[in-house]
Amino acid sequence: MALAGTFILCFGWFGFNAGSTLAGSDLRIGVIATNTMLAGAAGSVTAMIYMYLKYGKPDPSMLANGALAGLVAITAPCAFVTAPAAVLIGGVAGVLVIWSVFFFDRTVKIDDPVGAISVHGVNGLWGIIALGLFADGTYGDGWNGVPGKVTGLFYGDAGQLIAQVIGGVTNILAVGLLTVICWSITGMITRGHRVSPEAEELGLDLPEMGSLGYPDAGELSSAVVMHSTTPGARKAA
Repeated sequence: MALAGTFILCFGWFGFNAGSTLAGSDLRIGVIATNTMLAGAAGSVTAMIYMYLKYGKPDPSMLANGALAGLVAITAPCAFVTAPAAVLIGGVAGVLVIWSVFFFDRTVKIDDPVGAISVHGVNGLWGIIALGLFADGTYGDGWNGVPGKVTGLFYGDAGQLIAQVIGGVTNILAVGLLTVICWSITGMITRGHRVSPEAEELGLDLPEMGSLGYPDAGELSSAVVMHSTTPGARKAA
């Protein structure tokens, strides 16, 4: 199911990137679609190779996250970079997502079971920085009222990279502040975000939602027994 979902996201990304301007008359749409495909493929391959070389197994979940990381990373620069640069951006993202997942899981101790911080946060930041590095100066004249085509550091203009870094830092500060505010408000309303230890052990399907997400699972009978006999779980339900 996870890999099927990954392929659905990969397909949807063509609409997300290539169709985001709602103007198919711009022939740059072909470059955008190609770069999107290349970066996603490169991310999955580098993630698989890294996991195989490091741990001896080509972890399918990391392969999926590598593909998504490549797609996230190419979203910002997809219209402004060459095909080889798209492969490089996606390939870096495929390894970066693995490093980031293990860092947040083992060092920061944040429970992020699907690696969302690493896929979307870390590689989103890498993507906007990559635009400032690899934009080749062939497209984007007049965008956002700025004269001149979008040109990155490796093509002779450091200004775009500076703008990208400023944008990334601003995003982190603004979204981070709003997140803390919203987290604090919802925490006061719900009297805390964490469920009881019993509900954690049981899983949140029954205590929080009142039904099983996977009724055919082999643990069904034990889950029902735990739900009916655990005082903390009954209270959470």
